[in-house]
Amino acid sequence: MIVGIPKEIKTMENRVAMTPGAVGAFVRNGHTVLVERGAGVGSGLRDEEYAAAGARLVSADDAWAAEMVIKVKEPIQQEYKYLRDGLLLFTYLHLAADKPLTEALLESKTTGVAYETVQLDNGALPLLVPMSEVAGRMAPQVGAQCLEKPHGGRGMLLGGVPGVEPAEVVILGGGVVGVNATKIAVGMGARVTVLDVNHSRLQYLDDIFHSRVVTLMSHEANIRAALCKADLVIGAVLIPGAKAPRLVTREMLPCMKPGSVIVDVAVDQGGCVETIKATTHADPTYVVDGVVHYGVANMPGAVPRTSTFALVNQTLPYALSLANKGCKALRDDAPLARGLNTWQGQLTCSGVAEAFGMSCESLSGVVQAL
Repeated sequence: MIVGIPKEIKTMENRVAMTPGAVGAFVRNGHTVLVERGAGVGSGLRDEEYAAAGARLVSADDAWAAEMVIKVKEPIQQEYKYLRDGLLLFTYLHLAADKPLTEALLESKTTGVAYETVQLDNGALPLLVPMSEVAGRMAPQVGAQCLEKPHGGRGMLLGGVPGVEPAEVVILGGGVVGVNATKIAVGMGARVTVLDVNHSRLQYLDDIFHSRVVTLMSHEANIRAALCKADLVIGAVLIPGAKAPRLVTREMLPCMKPGSVIVDVAVDQGGCVETIKATTHADPTYVVDGVVHYGVANMPGAVPRTSTFALVNQTLPYALSLANKGCKALRDDAPLARGLNTWQGQLTCSGVAEAFGMSCESLSGVVQAL
């Protein structure tokens, strides 16, 4: 198969979908890999390294002309022109928060397989985990910076100092993002409260953090009470493939302290905060009702070298399977099949269909027809 790796063009997105080592694996399996010139520069990977691994260095048009295109982030509007019938696209899509892209994929009849909905039988999301780990660990760091006065915050040090109390950090969600955010926030010396709807998850968090965090069942009354004392709120909720639930409403914000901060990691799935909107690394924050909002939708793009290698470690086996077998790989691999979001102008992800009130084809029926 001819596989294309275009350069990411989202604002300040420096990750790349394939390392030179991964290129070598594709070449050894008999595939042709077309890497856009400069695609890996942001991650510290030179064109010469890709060429030495067997890739052909090409233009963006040529990379997108491949049979399968592997990316990191979803296509943005400038890239819609490349979508077409017969193209197999393997990348993060996050369609439940992006109706224009959903419509573009359906109209073009592009086959879209989304990293974030590849799901193991036990519910784990293997291709979302590495970036959730990165974003979770970044969230307290960027939140701490936003709390600084020059960035519009309350002027607090997250961990305080002897004789001065630390910041109160509230984390909504105890999954992969939440656990990693808790690790860093606790390590920085903050007082941390984690809310989740799953009691077993709260028991797990209490065990692994040895009672160094407060755990609360996530419901409106507890969320509201937690917000009123918070200096930093981290949104870390996820419903696979679907739009994030709105846990923090606009009318809750006035109870928060002036200069407090919200970092909504769920923003690429629409966000769990009503007042959140997607921002960029170039202009990451804005203020609503005195609360600083951080809504960067590609947080791991700020640490591209770490993120690229972490992502490719997980995507490579699935990408190779798609290259080796084409769409028939979906029939042989149930977790990979769950990643199918669009096919032949049909929507196959129920979470996306529910978000936009669209019809959805049976995934099992589509997969059997491949």
